[in-house]
Amino acid sequence: MYVNNQRAQQIEFLASSHYVNFTKEISDSGVTADENGKKIVPAGSVYPVNDGTAVGIVFHDVDVTQGPAAGAVMVEGYVLEARLPEAPVQLAKDAMTEIKFR
Repeated sequence: MYVNNQRAQQIEFLASSHYVNFTKEISDSGVTADENGKKIVPAGSVYPVNDGTAVGIVFHDVDVTQGPAAGAVMVEGYVLEARLPEAPVQLAKDAMTEIKFR
């Protein structure tokens, strides 16, 4: 039996209760393992990468330790940009036309 006693500490980045998510496969490529050996893509990360190919923002932390995993990606809504783990570059903002940054 496996018990995980870690507490999640996810920062709220939504600026509104209106949002639309779609399920996407979150890649484990380029994700570094933490001190516990877990590879986690944090909520608020630009998906798939922070450039002109961006389509949305990862909605919840996604564990990709065992390889790519399904995750919710926000494609429409309002976001508090200062609370994201990494600020989106302008190309990413331009590509995510239905996400509004505050």
